[in-house]
Amino acid sequence: MPNMDPKKCPMPVQDPDVRNKNFSEVALGYTYDMAVNEAKRCLHCKNKPCVSGCPVGIDIPGFIAKVAEEDMEGAYQILSASSALPAVCGRVCPQENQCEGKCVRGIKTESVGIGRLERFVADWHREHCTEKPQMPVPNGHKVAVIGSGPSGLTAAGDLAKMGYKVTVYEALHTPGGVLVYGIPEFRLPKEIVRKEIEGLKEIGVDVETDVVIGRTLTIDELFDMGNEAVFIGSGAGLPRFMGIPGESLNGVYSANEFLTRINLMKAYKENAKTPIQHAKNVAIVGGGNVAMDAARCAKRLGAENVYIVYRRGMEELPARKEEVEHAVEEGIIFKTLSNPVEVLGDEKGYVKGMVCQEMELGEPDASGRRRPVAKEGCTFTLDVDCMVMSIGTSPNPLIRSTTPGLETNKHGCIITNGEDGLTTRNAVYAGGDAVTGAATVILAMGAGKSAAKAIDQYIKSKDQK
Repeated sequence: MPNMDPKKCPMPVQDPDVRNKNFSEVALGYTYDMAVNEAKRCLHCKNKPCVSGCPVGIDIPGFIAKVAEEDMEGAYQILSASSALPAVCGRVCPQENQCEGKCVRGIKTESVGIGRLERFVADWHREHCTEKPQMPVPNGHKVAVIGSGPSGLTAAGDLAKMGYKVTVYEALHTPGGVLVYGIPEFRLPKEIVRKEIEGLKEIGVDVETDVVIGRTLTIDELFDMGNEAVFIGSGAGLPRFMGIPGESLNGVYSANEFLTRINLMKAYKENAKTPIQHAKNVAIVGGGNVAMDAARCAKRLGAENVYIVYRRGMEELPARKEEVEHAVEEGIIFKTLSNPVEVLGDEKGYVKGMVCQEMELGEPDASGRRRPVAKEGCTFTLDVDCMVMSIGTSPNPLIRSTTPGLETNKHGCIITNGEDGLTTRNAVYAGGDAVTGAATVILAMGAGKSAAKAIDQYIKSKDQK
């Protein structure tokens, strides 16, 4: 019999007043019994609407049925057939807008906790399975992947399973891309990422770090090395700023730099060699997941007051609902309908305040959200000694500028012909944030999956000629 409880099983979490002072994972995960009970809430709808909401097409009712039957390894095998990073996706995917948003249970009650079950199954497999995955049979072809973030790792994993010899080239000293430099430890422990990457290495994926494509090697040189196709999954690491007075003052960070220092370089640890400002009052400009991550990190670094400054209202925040709720619980202060117009500095060139324009919402703009409009003559000053800009990123121009024939749009994003990711260069494919600009982990994974399929078809078609 299905479990008809109208609410999903709550996720055990650290107490807010404890967790906002440490970097340990906030969500503690389901117990075995919780997972089985939650899995029994699935109605196993005939048309499987949840699957249509998953960018990588996981057989969601299939893996959930295995959990309900207490066949956790069977559930993992179903998950891993479609997702290269299930332990990651279970933690950071915006399920409420994807699979869970399509769940029939969610029409009148709460949707099934699909993401929580995915996390449980992936963690259970990691803790209990000691068998090494079977090495795929080599097909004699080589493919290069640029970037070890979600799109690159997904493309690499799928291609390796097909028998390709895949080498992933990562510019930083640690693989994982945004999973290691962008997402904080308290949301995604780096040991989880490391284990997922180890799993890819066990099926033959090679990972070379400290290789900057466009400097260390060019794409043309990758072809000279015998690669028959190249996938670009280099992400969008170039930060944007507002262009307001005072942005060059000491104490103004991009969210990219702020989070990289904390997450990748472990600047929050006492013995860390990478410095970071331990500010008293911090303003984070923006309302997405990255802004929430930066705000919650600042709180854990010891800030007394952390403000989210966002030009629209709470209802328009693009961040995941859960991330906003966690931020509120941890004491983050939301200054919505506010837009920075100037950063104030002291005589030594350090941030001492931020002037904000009060806003109100007008008619909807092209995004469908109501457009923020300035309220004339209404400004206020926030006393802050640190400001973090989290208003988006764009792709680094290095690959574009060193690859003849590779076209990009006005935002610097690589132009592709659609779902398969083929660029304007023959046998060069791209996906993830390098194509879309900053987006979600799962959408990047979906792009990597589609490109891997297209690369396989392209190389097979060459063989048939």
